[in-house]
Amino acid sequence: MGLESRAGAGTGTGDGGGGRAGEGPAGGGERHRGPGSDGLRRRLGGRRVPDGWRAQRWRRGLLAALVTAAVVVPLSGAARPRIPAPAPAVLAPVTAATLEEAYAANRANAEAASRMADAHGDRARAATDRAMAAPSRRFLTFDGRGSGRTAEVLGDLAHADRVAVLVPGSDTSLDTYDRFRATATHLWTELNRRVAESTATGTGTGTGTGTVTVTGTVTGTVTGTVTGTVTGTVTGTGTGTGTGAGTGASVHTVPGPRTAVVAWLGYETPATVSATVATSGRAEQAAPHLREFIRQLRGIVGEKARLSLLCHSYGSVVCGRAAAGLDVDDIALVGSPGTGADTAAGLHTRARVWAGRGSDDWVDEVPHVRADLFGTTVGFGTDPLSPSFGARVFAAGDGGHSDYFAPGSVSLTNLARIVLGETSEVTRA
Repeated sequence: MGLESRAGAGTGTGDGGGGRAGEGPAGGGERHRGPGSDGLRRRLGGRRVPDGWRAQRWRRGLLAALVTAAVVVPLSGAARPRIPAPAPAVLAPVTAATLEEAYAANRANAEAASRMADAHGDRARAATDRAMAAPSRRFLTFDGRGSGRTAEVLGDLAHADRVAVLVPGSDTSLDTYDRFRATATHLWTELNRRVAESTATGTGTGTGTGTVTVTGTVTGTVTGTVTGTVTGTVTGTGTGTGTGAGTGASVHTVPGPRTAVVAWLGYETPATVSATVATSGRAEQAAPHLREFIRQLRGIVGEKARLSLLCHSYGSVVCGRAAAGLDVDDIALVGSPGTGADTAAGLHTRARVWAGRGSDDWVDEVPHVRADLFGTTVGFGTDPLSPSFGARVFAAGDGGHSDYFAPGSVSLTNLARIVLGETSEVTRA
């Protein structure tokens, strides 16, 4: 079978994970803070909301969300019929040698999906699918059914030795895919910028001896032994043999790492305002698909390539569920509500585990707890930024929940350093 792309079925809506609202990076969606947090701060004279109050308000808000989801979600799901699309292209296991064939097959599938969506009357989805069928696009997987599944490549994956896989959070689907793709584009651009800046140029000198045979007119400066010792300018005609010595300089460029970014939309993400976003159900469905995708990706790039998972928001719950035994070098949890594990060691991974959160991220207002509500476990436990969790906490600047991949941001710079393996240069929080 080809690369894994689906994690369950159904439709969904979405926003992605990581750029400034209004600019488009996926994983971000609309910037917002936790319910009522700003109002509480005003009433407290700007002081930070006490943890106990935050927990009580969060639980009340969660109960309200559960009730809303029970009523609104079924109605909204019934209001929009499923979008028809062909089944994914049937591919042999993808290798570095067959990447172009896979890309072409998935572009053709996206073109067919566009025609079907257009015939169905969904012009917005038809336009999205049509854009994905452009000759410049590279998809390891594409499935236009329902909310959609894709894995898009930026860069030369066949020769890359630094590969980042982005895992988005809530509200990410084909309908909001442009924002997610912008996230991947910003990261890839930053990686290439850093590689270009760090490319080394060096000089070298050397000496050598050998036999010199001269026949004809010699004009120039000669240093060495030619039937005797000659130093100076020689002009004339003659024949001679001898030995000489000289020095020279060479300039060489040390190539930097080759990079690729994969935007993995391999599961049905939850809506931000829904019961599912506060539970691990979608993450548990997605985790085996992410594990299989990484296994097949490793087969393409080889054992020597450095693989990094960058997991935004609810995507960090997915990565937490998939982490055990995963063949990656780094896992970065960005704007994470938690992973479901109490500690980084509890993820059972050999990868370095990183965590970062912007100072204006509303997730900071969400209590990191797990609670049983109506027989369902809600919440994701220990804050990945807390010392007790044990992650390597990196500086993420003053951005909000949708700003982690904004060009020029502290967080994007540090994420690029993590992907490139420049771990000593990552600035800590």
